Amino acid sequence: MAISEQQPQKLSHDSRVPRGPVTATLNFYSPPSDGSAPFNYVDTPPAGLPQRNFSDSAHAVQLHDARGSETSFTLDNDAFAIVQNVPPSAEKSFTDDDSIRATYYPEVEQLLLSQIPGADKVVIFDHTIRRTSPSAPRGPVQRVHVDQTAPSAAQRVRRHLDAPEAARVLEGVRYRIVNVWRPLNTNPVESFPLAFASSASVADSDVVPVQHRYVATGYVGETAAIRHAPEQKWYYLSGMTGDERILLECFDSAALVPGSGVKGGRVAHTAFADPRTRSDAEGRESIEVRALVFGP
Repeated sequence: MAISEQQPQKLSHDSRVPRGPVTATLNFYSPPSDGSAPFNYVDTPPAGLPQRNFSDSAHAVQLHDARGSETSFTLDNDAFAIVQNVPPSAEKSFTDDDSIRATYYPEVEQLLLSQIPGADKVVIFDHTIRRTSPSAPRGPVQRVHVDQTAPSAAQRVRRHLDAPEAARVLEGVRYRIVNVWRPLNTNPVESFPLAFASSASVADSDVVPVQHRYVATGYVGETAAIRHAPEQKWYYLSGMTGDERILLECFDSAALVPGSGVKGGRVAHTAFADPRTRSDAEGRESIEVRALVFGP
């Protein structure tokens, strides 16, 4: 279904939109029963192997509504940031991948350069559109995860830059992987909003590397699953609209440098079922664009 790029309706007091703090069930990591290293196949796994060899552990989590505190969060402290009042996109339907690359990618590049101090280069490497329709190829992911780890981020640098530039970057240039997430719904999001944890509240021991395997191409990346811990601080942005963006920082090389002040540099996130959502609420539609960001 094509979604028209219209100026979103600001329904800040619409009682249909769930707002405020809420307790919801999030799915965290439960390790393989045989003690083996966790893996996940993106496409159909080879014969005899499961889609993934680990399971979920459901926990009730208190989610704080970031609405009204949008400017309180930073990439260096929380590994997420909220951007508001973004002009309407020149991309109208978000149904054609080539059009998205030609039209929307340049807008995302300029957004990242303007929002991340010192950033001087952006390389966008892919995007995913999610729709809640049963016929949609990709739906909201209801499992807490981080899209990248330090090894997979370095692998991305080598994959998307030529060899001399990649070597120079990996020798000491700051680089990050940032997802730019936005809804495609015309109205404020009601169902399956995105939850994200402040990176400063997620301990390294909560983060579990997971092999991310692509059968079709043979590419093996690495994502991270997340163990539940009561110290984690979780947020969502109620009634998110099409003129808002969430920057999700999946990796920041500065986080590996002692004394940098970057607290973790990796944001755990997941879609979640808000128990207050109306049964006939419009299904969430969204796009996330993934980019390498370089500098300062």
